[in-house]
Amino acid sequence: MATVPSVSYSITVRLEVPAGGKAVSQLTHAVESAGGVVTALDVTNAGHEKLRIDVTCAARDTDHAQAIVDQLESVDGVVIHKVSDRTFLMHLGGKIEMVSKVPLRNRDELSMAYTPGVARVSMAIARNKEDARRLTIKRNTVAVVTDGSAVLGLGNIGPEAALPVMEGKAALFKRFAGIDAWPICLDTQDVDEIVRTVQVIAPGFGGINLEDIGAPRCFEVERRLRELLDIPVFHDDQHGTAICVLAALTNALRVVGKPIEGVKIAMAGAGAAGNAVLRLLLAAGARSVVVCDYLGAVHKGRDDLDESLRWIADHTNAEGYSGDLRGALKGADVFIGVSAPGILTGADIATMADDAVVFALANPEPEVSPDDAREHAAVVATGRSDYPNQINNVLAFPGVFRGLLDAQATEVSQEMLLAAAHALAAVVAPEELGPNYIVPSVFHPDVATAVAAAVRDSAGGRARGFTEA
Repeated sequence: MATVPSVSYSITVRLEVPAGGKAVSQLTHAVESAGGVVTALDVTNAGHEKLRIDVTCAARDTDHAQAIVDQLESVDGVVIHKVSDRTFLMHLGGKIEMVSKVPLRNRDELSMAYTPGVARVSMAIARNKEDARRLTIKRNTVAVVTDGSAVLGLGNIGPEAALPVMEGKAALFKRFAGIDAWPICLDTQDVDEIVRTVQVIAPGFGGINLEDIGAPRCFEVERRLRELLDIPVFHDDQHGTAICVLAALTNALRVVGKPIEGVKIAMAGAGAAGNAVLRLLLAAGARSVVVCDYLGAVHKGRDDLDESLRWIADHTNAEGYSGDLRGALKGADVFIGVSAPGILTGADIATMADDAVVFALANPEPEVSPDDAREHAAVVATGRSDYPNQINNVLAFPGVFRGLLDAQATEVSQEMLLAAAHALAAVVAPEELGPNYIVPSVFHPDVATAVAAAVRDSAGGRARGFTEA
């Protein structure tokens, strides 16, 4: 639940009030007395006796929205006609569409775009498949693939319920990197079926973005697809998160004046995101890390280690700590949470080292209250938009794929991920850097271009102009 009114729970209430009297002036007071925030009040129809008014306001959640409506209805003379949820209105009919890039105004244009002219282009590609990157949408198209098993923080809700999220992902690709992405929601959670399905649709795409596939299946799906395909495969829940965390941590450690090689890091979460974050942190020079899951610290002595946890045990926790997260946190310089809400308190953060860095990234409710964490830590980041230092994958994946597509890359390497993280961190200028500004806004104009350039250079490719013949 949101702690303050949010546009995510924004409603518009269409109502009528008497044209004379005090009802109009009481509407704003009614919303505010219920704890809401009025963002617009529009008179849509005026008569001698009645006024029709649309009151738009932000609430904390759906129950709070209903409480606001009830408060408005209690005003003398008010008649409620309709209540619209603005988020649902935005999603009506979907959020994306396919549009033609070429005009089809006459027979000549139709003959070139389709038959018979298109046959010449098809034969050219049949002679050289690489021409598909030059002559079709493949050069700028990404498949956003999910099985609906780990959608946001909602869990295994299925492919249909995942579709609005994948649509949103596609919209972000277009907005921030000019990439045409398409949601592919698969009605299977069988690894073999997922891999085979993506393999057979891959010719139409220049890259594959795996999204919201639960661990540990996601690891095998990604590994097998990377072996099978000649286009880059990127699991955003893993690698997008890792890039953003490393970029943010790079700048946070600059703020507190600590080198990554010398800090003690406690992590909560050993799933897809935690595994990828850990690997990138180690590649960037981190040396002292303890990772905890719901059973406590991951260490070599545990008898429940699968392949992923075994790798973690082999590369972290050199001292063999076997306690819980709270114990791992004592004296730590950095906490990184990609796990579950409300598992820590401000008192736990107080046991960390001086000038501690706390990344509580569980969303929408972090591992520890950001307000409580700020009482004791020097730098605090979350995944939320209502606090400073939002660590959001939108900072990474559009630029990463822009660079991959421009370079006509066939794979994603760790060097590319590191390059992307360093480029993202560098978008925050030294004179801007501070405890409340360690990552740029997702709307910063340099984010996607800087990340894309770093990935393209790391891939050894060159940008291909979209007008190239």
